[in-house]
Amino acid sequence: MIPLQAATRETFWTIGPVGKAAFYWLAAVAVLVFLYGVYARFAAYARGSADPRDRLSDLPGRVVAATKTVLANENQFDGDLYTGVMHTFVLWGFLVLLVATTILGIDIDLYRPLTGESFWVGDFYLAYQFAVDAFGLLFVVGVGMAGYRRYRRREGRLWGKHTSLEDDAFVWTLFLLGVGGFLVEGVSMVGQPQRATETVSFVGMALAIGLETAGLTAAGAEAIYGALWWSHSLLAFAFVAWIPYAKPFHMISSFANVVARDERAGARLPNVPADLDHTNAESLEDFTWKELLDGDACTKCGRCTDACPADTVGRNLDPRNVILDLKAYRESVSDDPVAGSGGGNTVATDGGVAGSAAVNDGGTVPIVADEGGVIDAESMESCMSCMACMDACPVDIEHLTSFTKMNRQLVDEGAVDSNLQDVFQDVMQKGNTFGESQANRGDWADDLDGVEVPDARETEVEYLWYVGDYPSFDDRNKKVARALARLFDEADVSFGVLFDDEKTDGNDIRRIGEEFLYLELAGHHVETFADCEFENIVCTDPHSYNTIKNEYPEVDFAEFADDPMMPFEREEPWNSAGEVGVFHWTQVVEELVEAGRLGLSGDELDYTVTYHDPCHLGRYNDEYEAPRELIRATGADLHEMPRSRDDSFCCGGGGGGLWTEHDEEVKPSEERLREAVEDTDAGAAVEKFVVACPMCTTMFEDGRKTGDFEEQIEIVDVAELLIEAVEAGASRPGVGA
Repeated sequence: MIPLQAATRETFWTIGPVGKAAFYWLAAVAVLVFLYGVYARFAAYARGSADPRDRLSDLPGRVVAATKTVLANENQFDGDLYTGVMHTFVLWGFLVLLVATTILGIDIDLYRPLTGESFWVGDFYLAYQFAVDAFGLLFVVGVGMAGYRRYRRREGRLWGKHTSLEDDAFVWTLFLLGVGGFLVEGVSMVGQPQRATETVSFVGMALAIGLETAGLTAAGAEAIYGALWWSHSLLAFAFVAWIPYAKPFHMISSFANVVARDERAGARLPNVPADLDHTNAESLEDFTWKELLDGDACTKCGRCTDACPADTVGRNLDPRNVILDLKAYRESVSDDPVAGSGGGNTVATDGGVAGSAAVNDGGTVPIVADEGGVIDAESMESCMSCMACMDACPVDIEHLTSFTKMNRQLVDEGAVDSNLQDVFQDVMQKGNTFGESQANRGDWADDLDGVEVPDARETEVEYLWYVGDYPSFDDRNKKVARALARLFDEADVSFGVLFDDEKTDGNDIRRIGEEFLYLELAGHHVETFADCEFENIVCTDPHSYNTIKNEYPEVDFAEFADDPMMPFEREEPWNSAGEVGVFHWTQVVEELVEAGRLGLSGDELDYTVTYHDPCHLGRYNDEYEAPRELIRATGADLHEMPRSRDDSFCCGGGGGGLWTEHDEEVKPSEERLREAVEDTDAGAAVEKFVVACPMCTTMFEDGRKTGDFEEQIEIVDVAELLIEAVEAGASRPGVGA
């Protein structure tokens, strides 16, 4: 081993004074080009419209949380171990090499001139060299893993319409930087005898041994070192300067996107101002700075598209392409040389236009349209608002916010599916999506023998039960409403309903773009709530649960109080402090079961079942356990589908899917039922497909018929399973005697 006090190396070996001066000059140019590019990018975001969310509140806390998320690679590991390991190696390798370069620069350019000595010696130097080699090796391995997946396996989701040479350049530049750094180190060790025993530089040592075996001498190493060193340095400078102008910028924009994320995005949509500024998607000026940042944060990884049920069943929707089409259009019409330099993004959309076509007509291309828009209207109509794309995205892109903005534009133009227009009319005129008389809303309770359903407008209750459209008017779902009423009665719960004062909740009306009809519904309901005496609200439908819990409290009723078109007079916000609890019924009944109020012993039923997580209960509101606990409480044998919990596959009913028809290879409900009977561990032994959402019940009952699953599996709601268990327990000998 070399003496510790001698443990160091010459940084600019064989590089003369002119070379050093050129190095520092080029480094300064690269950094200045980088800084200008970053400034121009963020200046472009600042020209976006204001975001309705305060995304920079508690900025230090946000930065700390984002740093933890990014450094731990939490999102990359989610559902993809290979990508998680690969990205961890690349990220940590890159960061350690960056820090190492910075440390060396501090030593050479600050510490040595100020103190006359170097700290880059001895133990510190040896530890430094070991860390650089270890993390440099991880970096190269990680980039190699990325290359293997991209080129050898040709991973399908990495290849799409926006895949371009910049993707290849990014991977190969990183690989050449990593390998080139080790090659420079290996040649240096051959040419500098004092480094011959520097075993801490184990990768460089191995390369040096290999080069010497191949015939490289010390003199030869000295002769070629300068060329290798400069090629590596120039590539590094070019990469630094290139970062803000192409795909490498995601290293900055993705972190910024995680910092600015809204933890409840999707579950609560942004409100619209009464003056209607920037509420739709008429032009790029209508998009907020966060929505512009979303485009630059996208890494083209394709996770969102892989997770999208609409894309899976063959509908015309690719979430990644929508985000990148908007980015490509923005770059094509931008006067900013930085914003217009995203290599390879100027391509035509499916059924729309982007890129050079947009430049030719002066940037007047509509953002979303049936024909000739940046985004095809059919793509937006295909969206199920299931949030699978957002849940899958490792950089927290908020697809649904932009999608809803484009849906609002289509509604504003009257360019929506005729079936949706009929639904809007039914809700406006009748108050429900079925077009039925509101006087019939409570008829589902007529067949409840011995169970009284109180009127919450006349009686003080603990739970105001928001029943919802489908349990009120759909014959299949009326059975669910009756089962739940009997459960409440059995547990002696104080509850009541609104009867004809209950209207459509507006959750899906809002997500397909009819914002002002949503406001009317929200205003009506909160005024009705104010006239009742209750402690909590319980909802049958997760869609109702979501919007009443997350969105009604955020509506600024005062802003619309003077609007003669709005049928409410309320000005103050509702439940902004959460004084009224809002629950899905499974959450309430789980507590009742746990308290023993339904008398279940846990062995009443012996069915083999699987459970489907509704999007609005699971991904939207992170409730996965309550329904499962209720299923287990019946004694049923629960088997999970491969796509469960936050990976659940949408039934197809959200985002207006209940009311529209689509050109698709297979219905989402059919694909989900196929998964239940073919891919679940229990396979064909699964007898019942259990749901906890009336819309899911409707979609799966339809898919059961159209997909020819009627003989294989039965669709039941958790409430129906529970009431069967309660009745089975009550009929046992000796019970109730």
